[in-house]
Amino acid sequence: MPDYREIAASLTASLNLSQTPIGICLIDELPAGIESWTGSSPAGCRFWQEAASRVFATSAADHNLCSIGLYTHGLEISSAAMTDLGDALKVFAGLTYVREEDIAAIPVMKDKRRHVVYGPLAELPVAPDLVLLFVPADQALILSEASQQIEGGMPPAMGRPACALIPQTYNTGKSALSLGCCGARAYLDVLTPAVALYAIPGAALTAFAERIESLAKANGVLAKFHQIRRHDVEAGKSPTVQESLAALQG
Repeated sequence: MPDYREIAASLTASLNLSQTPIGICLIDELPAGIESWTGSSPAGCRFWQEAASRVFATSAADHNLCSIGLYTHGLEISSAAMTDLGDALKVFAGLTYVREEDIAAIPVMKDKRRHVVYGPLAELPVAPDLVLLFVPADQALILSEASQQIEGGMPPAMGRPACALIPQTYNTGKSALSLGCCGARAYLDVLTPAVALYAIPGAALTAFAERIESLAKANGVLAKFHQIRRHDVEAGKSPTVQESLAALQG
């Protein structure tokens, strides 16, 4: 397997992450040594925050208070959760937040799995299906550039529900950006107004980490270049590119 500890360190440094990269794996059989989640969680997305400190596995029952998350993740839905899902959709429809015609556009896991394993990427004992980043908004630029070079296109910018980011990335095998949703921003302390979510498919993780490191360095150099040009222009100068490059190197 790739050196996930090294990749996590590289992503953290390159993107100025304050939250460690989170690995997520959807499986049917739990490997030995992975502890099961205990306690309750108000929403499935809350597990993303808890996963910063330890590796654990969840089953459908652990997501039972989040019928939307059960739906997007394709986990078994109890009758009580199904009732909650119907009630939630009625409220959403009444607010014209999620209309009936919008439901079909929400990504849902194409493969049904029994468990979801979460944990710090650096400590994950299984290969992740995807890696979730809590990324400063200005660093999303670097991720979009990496996506363009690796995947040949721009990543989708998704909204509600934030948990749909998981099936979107899993189903397509391509990265995606999520602006979160009001629910995720209520449940996650780490999802501040200046932070967005970005998911990278596990199969492309090494390539992304390498591109992100190079692009972060390039953006750092170019940001200084543009700052020099701005300063000179505001001072009444009309610098050529060569003159700005010379000032940069000096």
